[in-house]
Amino acid sequence: MDLGMIGLGRMGGNMAARLLRGGHKVVGFDPDADARKALEGDGGGSAASLQELVAALPAPRVLWMMVPAGKITDQTVEALAGLLAPGDVVIDGGNSNYRDTLRRAEALAGKRIGYVDCGTSGGVWGLAEGYSLMVGGDKATVDRLRPLFEALAPAADRGWGHVGPVGSGHFTKMVHNGIEYGLMQAYAEGFSILQHKQEFALDLHQVAEIWRHGSVVRSWLLDLTADALRKNPGMDGISPWVADSGEGRWTLQEAIDLDVPAPVIALSLISRLRSRDDDSYADKLLAAMRNEFGGHAIKKA
Repeated sequence: MDLGMIGLGRMGGNMAARLLRGGHKVVGFDPDADARKALEGDGGGSAASLQELVAALPAPRVLWMMVPAGKITDQTVEALAGLLAPGDVVIDGGNSNYRDTLRRAEALAGKRIGYVDCGTSGGVWGLAEGYSLMVGGDKATVDRLRPLFEALAPAADRGWGHVGPVGSGHFTKMVHNGIEYGLMQAYAEGFSILQHKQEFALDLHQVAEIWRHGSVVRSWLLDLTADALRKNPGMDGISPWVADSGEGRWTLQEAIDLDVPAPVIALSLISRLRSRDDDSYADKLLAAMRNEFGGHAIKKA
């Protein structure tokens, strides 16, 4: 199947390379000329603009976007709406908010252009291991695109699925990332407890390797944690500042809207926000309160 890939960053480029290995033809567009050259080096074609990309694909066209969620995705969809024809399909493989996905799909439906949302997990390891794909969209359209999903997944019958109508793929991926927040926070807290028990002088990499095999807490995240501890057991040179992509926030907001308790995801998000406050007014005020009611000493800055 011929595919136009929009966005050839590390993940988009790896996805294009995996599709090429699966025998598909891929033509890619990225504003970065080096990214386009990298795709050419993998055996794909490249285009210097969206117009060139659309012109290079046979109808009905399939275009897969791997661009940042939000404004850039909106701009890309708006541009494609003026270039594509009825029967063409746009796949959003990024981390878009599912509400934005519903809006974009409705806008393209008026032009009889299909829209499929594909929640994509696998990160930089997807090229070798395959990607987990959560696909939302019209069944007939998804069935037509099945060869692409089968080529990108770990196996044709594993790691991907049509989860429901348009919007459901990004909704599922959003909750997936919320769960990821909680899992990561639990590992981080557990290893921090181990690290603080200094009289045992625990080798945290050794512990992680033990847990990787046979333990009920084994996982791919633990595999990656073990590798990080092997490379840098003291976490030297790493600032305790943790970003969030937005999907944990969206998951928590949906939980509130649906009256679903999600305390672990909520606290893991708050912990990330807390990591960015290196001059916490709240903590200073807490120290002042303790001094006021109990005469407890205040540590001077």
